Amino acid sequence: MTKRTYTCGLDAAIAVMGGKWKGLILFSLGEGPLRFGELRRAVAGISERMLILQLREMEHSGLIHREAHHQVPPKVEYSLTDFGRSLNAAMAPLGEWGEENLERIEAIP
Repeated sequence: MTKRTYTCGLDAAIAVMGGKWKGLILFSLGEGPLRFGELRRAVAGISERMLILQLREMEHSGLIHREAHHQVPPKVEYSLTDFGRSLNAAMAPLGEWGEENLERIEAIP
């Protein structure tokens, strides 16, 4: 596997959190740990398969921590790592910008 080089910090950040769902998952986990079903309800519109794929990628990149509790029924919780919390904090101003410009953005054909 070839090591990826980035042209700038934004390129690197987008590579880690790019896609439609990762930002929403990070935002949902910002309040604290959630179980899979809770995450699926929190991220409206995401399929079970896509949530599984995104969570695996985010765990692999170190954004989230997956903790399996050995009990019956099985319980798995997802939470942000320090790395994930730092990305969430960096994305907050972008989310505020989106909220401030929501009407204008929605009006784009």
